[in-house]
Amino acid sequence: VQLQASGGGLVQAGDSLRLSCAAFGGTFSSYTIAWFRQAPGKNREFVAAINWSGRRTLYANFVEGRTTTSRDNAKNTVTLQMNSLKPEDTAVYYCAADHSTAQMLGDWAKYPAKYEHWGQGTQVTVSS
Repeated sequence: VQLQASGGGLVQAGDSLRLSCAAFGGTFSSYTIAWFRQAPGKNREFVAAINWSGRRTLYANFVEGRTTTSRDNAKNTVTLQMNSLKPEDTAVYYCAADHSTAQMLGDWAKYPAKYEHWGQGTQVTVSS
């Protein structure tokens, strides 16, 4: 499966952004999809994940309560709705896919090495 992330941009602190991840090829509903981000000089870090059915989600502590991920398997898309953005949210955001139909999402879903397919990333910049 090939992934393409979009929706990034320059916003002010407190604003919202909706990122999208479009998938091409493969059986989209067979994949767990995750969002990661990477700021300059920092390691790639987990943001959120959603299981194949969309019924289970997992979030990093730093976005819990202000971020929601969802998917539409009929449209082969996953979205990441981010609210109350902070300057420290500035990073390149990536979507990634793991060929898994696991019902539950655990710590395993937070590791980049778990994901075989990656999109190209979309830049999110939050000004103070």
